[in-house]
Amino acid sequence: MITDIQRASLLKRIAAGIFDGILICIFAVGFAWMLAAIFQYNSYNTQLADGYAQYEQQYQVTFDISQDAYEALSDAEKQNYDDAYAALIQDDEVIKTYNILLNMTLLITTFGILLSILLLEFFIPLWLKNGQTIGKKIFSIGLVRNDGVQMNTMQLFVRTVLGKFTIETMIPVYIIIMILFNSIGIVGLIVLGGILLVQLISLIVTKTNSLIHDMLAGTVAVDISSQMIFRTTEDLIAYKKKIHAEQAARSNY
Repeated sequence: MITDIQRASLLKRIAAGIFDGILICIFAVGFAWMLAAIFQYNSYNTQLADGYAQYEQQYQVTFDISQDAYEALSDAEKQNYDDAYAALIQDDEVIKTYNILLNMTLLITTFGILLSILLLEFFIPLWLKNGQTIGKKIFSIGLVRNDGVQMNTMQLFVRTVLGKFTIETMIPVYIIIMILFNSIGIVGLIVLGGILLVQLISLIVTKTNSLIHDMLAGTVAVDISSQMIFRTTEDLIAYKKKIHAEQAARSNY
């Protein structure tokens, strides 16, 4: 029927997603750079590096080594390394700077990505209409409700902030940051794998081949050139009644 959902092809969605993803990364780096300059991130990073260097020089060790490299040390070298590390973590100034830098990294990363996603996945689609990002506009993809009615601002907000930003972006980013700061282990990798698995299952199982953000918002990516988009549910119902009436009239002959 004419009102059936005309799903955008997976290839076009992937291409649009890659294009938008590149733009999000570029803008996120730009926003993060501005925030880092405002909050003097580099000065704290230098201060922490100086703190590490002080104990490395004092004990003639290098803290940045792998577990395998540590195991390869002699007993005396291991003891010296352990003494250096114990002295480091007892230094209140170093620990304070480390905690500030960790929290600042999380905040700058969070707001850099948030501002980028809000700009490219919320405000620009509001301006272009039909949920179109720049990538979707290029590849003629739009967003509608699952029934073909025009999506509303709240659905776009849920799709953008709860789906794309929180679940699909920031949870993995936080886990990666914590892994880099040695704050989480195998549990983080399991969560990352779980999110990826859910995405793959939803893409395969759902009739509209939707990912988490579209399932949360109740939206579907469609081919804008062939999809009829109705402003309201009432418009959709009225159109269906018209089609049924025309079909009934033709069946009388």
